[in-house]
Amino acid sequence: MTHSTTVKQKELFGHPIGLYVLFFTEMWERFSYYGMRAILVLYLVAQSTGDNPGLGWTNDNALALYGWYTMLVYVASIPGGWIADKLLGQKKSVLYGGILLVAGHSILAIEQMWAFYTGLGLIIAGVGMLKPNISTMVGGLYKQGDIRRDKGFTIFYIGINVGAFLASLIVGYVGEVHGWHYGFGLAGIGMALGLIQYLAGQKYLKHVGNFLGDSGNDLDKEAMNKPLTKIEKDRIVVLFISFLLVIVFWGAFEQAGGLMNIYAMDNTNRNLMGWEVPASWFQSLNAMFIIFLGTTVAGFWAHRKLKGKVSTSLFKMIVGLIIMGTGFFFMSAAASQFESTGSSAMYWLVLAYLFHTVGELCISPVALSYITKLAPLKYASLMMGVYFAMTGFGNKLAGLLGESASKFGEFTIFTGIAIFCVIFGAIVMMFRKKLEVLTHGVEDNEREMNDELTEGFELADEKIN
Repeated sequence: MTHSTTVKQKELFGHPIGLYVLFFTEMWERFSYYGMRAILVLYLVAQSTGDNPGLGWTNDNALALYGWYTMLVYVASIPGGWIADKLLGQKKSVLYGGILLVAGHSILAIEQMWAFYTGLGLIIAGVGMLKPNISTMVGGLYKQGDIRRDKGFTIFYIGINVGAFLASLIVGYVGEVHGWHYGFGLAGIGMALGLIQYLAGQKYLKHVGNFLGDSGNDLDKEAMNKPLTKIEKDRIVVLFISFLLVIVFWGAFEQAGGLMNIYAMDNTNRNLMGWEVPASWFQSLNAMFIIFLGTTVAGFWAHRKLKGKVSTSLFKMIVGLIIMGTGFFFMSAAASQFESTGSSAMYWLVLAYLFHTVGELCISPVALSYITKLAPLKYASLMMGVYFAMTGFGNKLAGLLGESASKFGEFTIFTGIAIFCVIFGAIVMMFRKKLEVLTHGVEDNEREMNDELTEGFELADEKIN
């Protein structure tokens, strides 16, 4: 994300070709991560004897490790972002992160406890290096005020979920049916493909992700050395407040890999025309819905913006939290049905994941774009790292909530999550306008461009009529 992004870049389908290089890199990285995540808890709780032995842990212990692991994966983004800003630049940090991930997933294929913990440690370090920096590079492909930026992040986000969708089906199936460690190894192969693709596409990333300290551009050097202005400080304040939404959102959403994963396995009637649907496959619903609904949701907000209606980033994020929270009422219904009949229908999970997905599309890609708009240039990767760290704290919160289900019951946990998300979102909505003043019009350039587009559409309509 440097001033050199003003250099003309080759485009494909209206976006820089570099976007698609990053799209496929992140797709394969998420294939490896979500593939491992789909089977991690199931591997931990599986019996230690039989054809496909696991570790035989209790649900509480498995969810505790899951919470710590998913938190550390994202908290590692803070040092990963700092290293990029101060030492390497984003482009090299992504490369080194990819190498660490290939090593980590490959080691997990070894059936030894030392390999299990070593693999998790390398994956934590690899995601920390790759995740914040590749997202910052996406923002760096677009000039400030470019209205394509939000849509670019949505396209990038679809890539994330293509990888997650394929991983839940392929790695989940291989892990559950053929062997957990085969699944872990397959995830490593996916990351290796992503790394090869990233190296092959470097010619389209020449002007983005470079270390500012090595830049010959005077504006880049000035941005690295000058102190933060009052406007930049105000924008950082808004970012940190928006991160509270992020923690709450992911604390609820990440029940998918923990409590909802176990609920699908233990309490859901998964028989479909005489065939039992693998529990891990339900996690693919979220990714599938994103692939089909991603451009639709982005189009809805773009149309709303053209109409002059409220469609600021903060507004979208608040709405996303409320929609996602509402989805947990379907899980409450599932838990209620299980208590009454001893089994719950699959459609409750499908409906819950649908609402969670729409909420995610309103908050997650928007938040990524929002950070690249508000973050000071010299702290671009660090602020992205802080964002992912907040998702990590949300993941840890998800683990704690999941563990508490053994004490309070699934119905209480699901209903409590739903009510809290809706109320918290409504409270933040009350202060939205005051918070947006602190952005000092960062999205005003987009409004001006949209006004020009609207006038163009109106003139076209007049000519037609």
